[in-house]
Amino acid sequence: MKRPCILFVLVLTASAGLRGQLTSNQKALDMEHLASLYAKNYGPYEWKRDFVGFDLLDLASWLSRALATKDDLEFYELMAEYVRRLDDAHDGYLLPSNFVARLHFTVDNYDGRVLVDSINRLRLPATEFPFRTGYEVLSVDGRSSEDLIREYSRFLTGGNPRTTRRLAANLITVRPQSVLPRAIEIGDMATVVMRRFDGTTETFRIPWSKAGLPLRTVGPVPTPADSTVAIRQAERVANWESEYLALLERLQRVEVPHRTVLGVGARNPVFLPPDEFLQRLGRAPADFFYSGVFEAGGYRIGFVRIPSFSPPNAGLALQQFAAEVAFFQANTNGLIIDTMRNPGGFVSFTNSLLQYVIPREFRTVGFELRATSSWVVAISSSLESARAQGAPPFVISQLEFLRDQIVTANREFRGRTLAIPLDDVTLDRDPARDSRGSLAAYTKPLMLLVDEMTASGGDMFAATIQDNQRGLLFGMRTMGAGGSVSGYAAGVYSEGFTSLTESLMIRSAKVQPAGYPASSYIENVGVHPDIEADYMTRDNLILDGRLFVRQFVDAMVDHIRRSR
Repeated sequence: MKRPCILFVLVLTASAGLRGQLTSNQKALDMEHLASLYAKNYGPYEWKRDFVGFDLLDLASWLSRALATKDDLEFYELMAEYVRRLDDAHDGYLLPSNFVARLHFTVDNYDGRVLVDSINRLRLPATEFPFRTGYEVLSVDGRSSEDLIREYSRFLTGGNPRTTRRLAANLITVRPQSVLPRAIEIGDMATVVMRRFDGTTETFRIPWSKAGLPLRTVGPVPTPADSTVAIRQAERVANWESEYLALLERLQRVEVPHRTVLGVGARNPVFLPPDEFLQRLGRAPADFFYSGVFEAGGYRIGFVRIPSFSPPNAGLALQQFAAEVAFFQANTNGLIIDTMRNPGGFVSFTNSLLQYVIPREFRTVGFELRATSSWVVAISSSLESARAQGAPPFVISQLEFLRDQIVTANREFRGRTLAIPLDDVTLDRDPARDSRGSLAAYTKPLMLLVDEMTASGGDMFAATIQDNQRGLLFGMRTMGAGGSVSGYAAGVYSEGFTSLTESLMIRSAKVQPAGYPASSYIENVGVHPDIEADYMTRDNLILDGRLFVRQFVDAMVDHIRRSR
């Protein structure tokens, strides 16, 4: 991998043009530091260079733009834009600010239009604000919704055009400064123009609710005589120097931020369940899953929603899932698993659930890990810690395996390892078995619900189901957040933060969806459904998803019938 272009700035102590702003030298150093983090650690570099068309190492123009920024907020916008150009759903640059402004209603994209999809009636009583779910938001403070989506898409991405548009639309009414540097510049009242169901328009004056401390400037910050000292200190903070379990958790994190999209990570499905649905899980606080059964087409069908792959108690969640699978195996003709709006979680938990729904040996998703010397040091230290603390043998074996794979990649001058597991020493997995050794995995017809908010661990779950021909995927293509992610302090002086993808998910076979090159990568490609159906329509919003439910129930009945 070629080295980033470094521009040395000779302005060491000059004051900025505006009082309290970062100096030109400090901006250049922080821009270089951000780029260096990606140059060293970013797993999908070559993929982004060749597929997305962005070379993160071509830094000269970014440094020139950094020096030309007029204030700290413009510099923050540039840093966020640099990371956004990677078009990576995992990666985003965040300001060190807790300021957020809300209008207390949310919007999203339905049928290509920005529609209201939730209203906080405690803050916006209907007597004063008589707009309704399903109204179209045409403009806010004189700027059209489309214009705002275009602007906000400069600072964040979902790695998938549909996802990016939805995330940007959500920022129209919920504006955190950590994502939008100039969110603090809004007034006290918003003028919102909406289109009613009958096509007429109405204007509402809605107060912005503001919380947190606005960030306006970072400086003045003194520059050390040797600025590289400060950068080295920041890199030490970024390195993960912890015990072995923390390092394994870092490696296995496959999750995107929840953002503000309605229902992301929520236990209940975004739609109302089918008619005569008999709910099992989802009422008690300790229930991680939402589940139940219903009848359709003469068949008894099970339903379980997996809200994420990062439960607060993985052991308890796995017990719940195993019990539900045992019930479904004995009492249903087919099973629907809902992973829509699932933001991901951890590799090990994802693979554990897969073992309960694939009743034969299968191959899971592998990861090409960026092979750096810091990984060798971190894993070697964790290995020593694990041995000293009497860690289980499988943990020792896993750490040794990871260390050897990275050392081999370095010895062979490869930027990344081969496709390897991050939670075991093999990609081949056996189905779950109970304490007596009997098969505990579900064996009957299976359908998986996916959408553009099915992300990271959700991408991985869907790809494994599809690659092993275990069941049908129904919905829209997944987000395409195909790697494991960590967080880094980014910028010694500006004190920002960036999440960074350190590996690439690799499917067990190459695929070539329409419009994409043949590849085993999930990043940006996503996992494409066998049956395409779009929940994001106005009718589904107004009718609580009844049309969408009818579609997937009919498809499931047909799937069971064909499987007999």
